[in-house]
Amino acid sequence: MKNNKYEIDMCNGTIMDKLVSFSLPLMLSGILQLMFNAVDIIVVGQFTGSEALAAVGSTTALIAVFTNLFIGISLGANVLAARFYASGKNKEMSETVHTSIALAFVSGMIMAVVGLLFSRLALEIMGTPDNVIDQSTLYMRIYFLGMPFFMLYNYGAAILRAVGDTKRPLIFLIISGLANAGLNMLLVVVFNMGVAGVAIGTIVSQCISCILVLRCLYRSEGSYQLRFSKLTIKSFYLKQIFQVGIPAGIQSTVINLSNALLQSSVNSFGSIAMAGYTAANNIFGFLYVSVNSVTQSCMSFTSQNYGVRKTKRMDKVLLDCIILSFTFSFTLGCGAYFFGNELLRLYTSDPDVIQCGIEILAYTTVPYFCCGIMDLIPGALRGMGHSGVPMILSIIGTVGTRIVWIFGLFPHNRSLSFLFISYPVSWILTILMQVICFYFVRRKVHRNILTQG
Repeated sequence: MKNNKYEIDMCNGTIMDKLVSFSLPLMLSGILQLMFNAVDIIVVGQFTGSEALAAVGSTTALIAVFTNLFIGISLGANVLAARFYASGKNKEMSETVHTSIALAFVSGMIMAVVGLLFSRLALEIMGTPDNVIDQSTLYMRIYFLGMPFFMLYNYGAAILRAVGDTKRPLIFLIISGLANAGLNMLLVVVFNMGVAGVAIGTIVSQCISCILVLRCLYRSEGSYQLRFSKLTIKSFYLKQIFQVGIPAGIQSTVINLSNALLQSSVNSFGSIAMAGYTAANNIFGFLYVSVNSVTQSCMSFTSQNYGVRKTKRMDKVLLDCIILSFTFSFTLGCGAYFFGNELLRLYTSDPDVIQCGIEILAYTTVPYFCCGIMDLIPGALRGMGHSGVPMILSIIGTVGTRIVWIFGLFPHNRSLSFLFISYPVSWILTILMQVICFYFVRRKVHRNILTQG
């Protein structure tokens, strides 16, 4: 199954070392993608001021709401491609690749139009303060012009992950990340373009990563080779991609909608709290990519082993992923908590902003391993082709809890600390529901495999 040095055989041999080899480049890739936004935030915070910092930060949750449905659908492409690749179905694999890339381009164009037309309206609905809304709107509109590049990169990287290749997407992001940092310094510091400069730097860097991943697929040998003349959306594969991807995308979108509601609550404290949340949320994002890399690994490994009907290995994959996720998230969470002051100073020198950031980090960093476990179980279920019920439970557990917290409890306890306690509470409740769901779905899947075998 393994055709070159970049691919990983997920269906044979030891598991933990391959999970580490797969997830570490994926985690570093996620960190580099976050660095696009982090560099934006650091540059505007240090060279333009706290209002520009708040303007860029206030768009983070909103951008995630707009984009995560389509990014979630790319998980469906990953699951389907991994299954066909492991079982040696070359024709089906090729048609999945071409359907996925065509879908990425179409969805990217849709997102570009949506961002241009509705950015200001969405920011107004979120209660973005008047002193930052013009800059926030400008940043979002420019940022969304890069959506076709962003989507093509993410779908292309999903195909490479399906065959075990997480190293080349990392190389591509290193190249584009360096370009992003250089352009931000040039456009903001030298040409004094403010939030427009960092947005332009981001979309140029996304274009670079997009070109590199498409070139990689074009030059690849075998079933996942890309030929632009073959690009088409075939309904047979699109339906299977949507079966896994749409529930995952809806889940991610709705959860980020709850984060946008939380952003609205932060906005009510003013621009200082907004800037503190911007910096803390960016640090928080680095914790997320650490656990998400293991979730992605779990899904890809489970998908391939599901394709070759190795049920015991699927169980071992989940167990090893739980160990790996806890190790990553607890270590990084403790580091973010104990060095929070120093980390926040990278974003701003304003002591009031730093204090707000510390309040937020206090309740969201050390217990972050709960979020990792909460995401792992749906990842394993998606790898087995079951995405609907985990979506519903995640929405009930995380979004439901946060809505009750924001509208029921927060008005009587108005503080940043109390607001962010909702995070660990929602994680724990969701884990309990997901474990029960996994028990019944696993039993059904194993029974079906034994019957068909």
